[in-house]
Amino acid sequence: MERVTVGGLQVAPELHRFVVDEALPGTGLDPARFWAGLASILADLAPRQRELLARRDELQHRLDDWHREHPGRPDPQAYAAFLREIGYLLDEPEHVEVTTDGVDDEVARIAGPQLVVPLLNARFATNAVNARWGSLYDALYGSDVVPQDGDLAPGEEYNTTRGDEVIRRGRAFLDEHFPLEEGSHAAAERYAADDDGLAVTAKGEVRRLADPGQYVGHRGAPDAPEAVVLVHHDLHVEVQVDPEDPVGASDRAGVKDLLLESAVSTIMDLEDSVAAVDAADKVLGYRNWLHLMDGTLAEEVTKGGETFTRAMAPDRTCTGPDGSEVVLRGRSLLFVRQVGHLMTSDAVLDAEGREVPEGILDAVMTALGSLRDLRGATERQNSRTGAMYVVKPKMHGPDEVALAVEVFERVERLLGLEPRTVKVGIMDEERRTSLNLKACIERARDRVVFINTGFLDRTGDEIHTSMHAGPVVRKNAMRGTTWIEAYEDLNVDIGLECGLLGRAQIGKGMWPAPDSLGAMAETKVGHPRAGASCAWVPSPTAATVHALHYHEVDVRAVQEELAAAGRRGRREDLLVVPLGDPDGWSAEDRQEELDNNLQSLLGYVVRWVDAGVGCSKVPDITGEPLMEDRATCRISAQHVANWLTHGVVDAEQVEETLRRMAAVVDEQNAGAEGYEPMGPTFDGPAFRAAYDLVFEGVDQPSGYTEPILHRRRQERKESR
Repeated sequence: MERVTVGGLQVAPELHRFVVDEALPGTGLDPARFWAGLASILADLAPRQRELLARRDELQHRLDDWHREHPGRPDPQAYAAFLREIGYLLDEPEHVEVTTDGVDDEVARIAGPQLVVPLLNARFATNAVNARWGSLYDALYGSDVVPQDGDLAPGEEYNTTRGDEVIRRGRAFLDEHFPLEEGSHAAAERYAADDDGLAVTAKGEVRRLADPGQYVGHRGAPDAPEAVVLVHHDLHVEVQVDPEDPVGASDRAGVKDLLLESAVSTIMDLEDSVAAVDAADKVLGYRNWLHLMDGTLAEEVTKGGETFTRAMAPDRTCTGPDGSEVVLRGRSLLFVRQVGHLMTSDAVLDAEGREVPEGILDAVMTALGSLRDLRGATERQNSRTGAMYVVKPKMHGPDEVALAVEVFERVERLLGLEPRTVKVGIMDEERRTSLNLKACIERARDRVVFINTGFLDRTGDEIHTSMHAGPVVRKNAMRGTTWIEAYEDLNVDIGLECGLLGRAQIGKGMWPAPDSLGAMAETKVGHPRAGASCAWVPSPTAATVHALHYHEVDVRAVQEELAAAGRRGRREDLLVVPLGDPDGWSAEDRQEELDNNLQSLLGYVVRWVDAGVGCSKVPDITGEPLMEDRATCRISAQHVANWLTHGVVDAEQVEETLRRMAAVVDEQNAGAEGYEPMGPTFDGPAFRAAYDLVFEGVDQPSGYTEPILHRRRQERKESR
């Protein structure tokens, strides 16, 4: 590849063209100064990053040696003393007060669902940014939230019985959260606006809201509005009226739908849900972010035989009670998740010909893409406060948070941004961060806007950190372990203790089964009840279903109660290593665990390596589609590597299971266009990647999957 030499850097031509021809024009930034500034940041901070990665390795070696010398579940006092001695467990700062300002309401005040979407997929990104509003009727009718058997089965044609059940549930939702002074929305014959607010006519009598302040406004003629806008727990709902609509025609009040404010925020992901291994992949993500920020991202979509362009939605308006125009955000507020500190990228080589830290490259390029939004030169504004929101994953402890903060400071100076324009979300997904979370928050106290428990990656790190202590519990038993409960509680409690209430999000993890929204509707209410102001969902439909939970739970009241109560757990509880009892596992138990781990691993890896799909619905061993990304891949690989290390299973058994499960995955994907089976030779890059992830898992940095996946994906791309 012929590179472009500029500013002492060797830049891949596609990245250079993107920056010079697309990203820089209109910013007022001089190209030569930009490249020289990037080179300066890399020269100053890349060595620090390498030092911190070496520190990770040093600590892991010390941990491995200690666990070999003290096998089994560690003595709590001796273990904590050892971790303090090596600088793994730090003293907590006495008082930390977050001072972040200039934060949008979607982050500081409004609790609601949060989407996570692969940024390389423009169609997914466009759908996600527009998922701020979602049809409750469509979400209920099209999912298993409403049972899908018997008289309620959807069928090929519209099922009026199912539709009536959806409408009944919609009216029940209105009665529960927008009650009338008397009577029920189910009896409504007409919705209108008058001088006294919302007028709901039932049996010839006008009813009023029990809380008149819930009425925001109307759209259309006051006596026959096309929509009535209500608000509860800072989330808006549109009662949409159209007697000519097929659904509205069957409704006595002409209501055709309830439109719910749903995905309040979205993380556009450049990390775990994408397969970005070279300059071309990175540029695709950077370009999509640029167009999200300038408000022009659009994608041609074919649906029902018709082709149309799906663009970013405008803001929504209505007429308020006083006759003024009320503007409601039409789009989800966007974060960008950059990569962590581990990986490097050949999109740019430094003066010595080394690949540069990918995370620093992400920080510079996505901030460059955000300039249009930050300066108001956008067709669809993201931040009203002039902020850029970054999620920084996989940081190990406060020194790594400090490095991220310094990177953002340098990026702000390079691009001429006000200090602390770039806000940071800290993913609490590595054990050294969980143990030292308060110190991590302190290092970013004037720009932190987000902390989140990432159970999946956190589990992968838990297994790898304690790899040599003994065999861990079976995977499904992990959720019942001591450290998990302490981890989930302490994340919320420490965040509130540091003053995140009213300034930042406290988040919870992903719902993994996108086709099982009925189960999600039953269980994910636990996240707002636990004090989470946002929780991850895998689709716009899931966001609308999950939005119901934020009407059910007053998250701010929960957080205020938790903040007053203080911590529910101890840091020491995080150090209870989740070891199992192999003597209690039969040969069938061990094989079942191995089958489940390796089938999900292969199902994910074959799409990652062969098709470049970083996150997708992958059938599990029973055929149920589950969301898989590198975090779930990390768990499966590390779990098998741990059992191999301690003789719970042997190498011959693992190799046989890999081949047998590869055949299962091949059969599951047999109808997929362009799919190339792993069998019968089992020697392609995808199968070899899965094999390496298991048999080299002990030696992978922190048990991460990226080095192996990237290497095998590049091999695959080069072979085509």
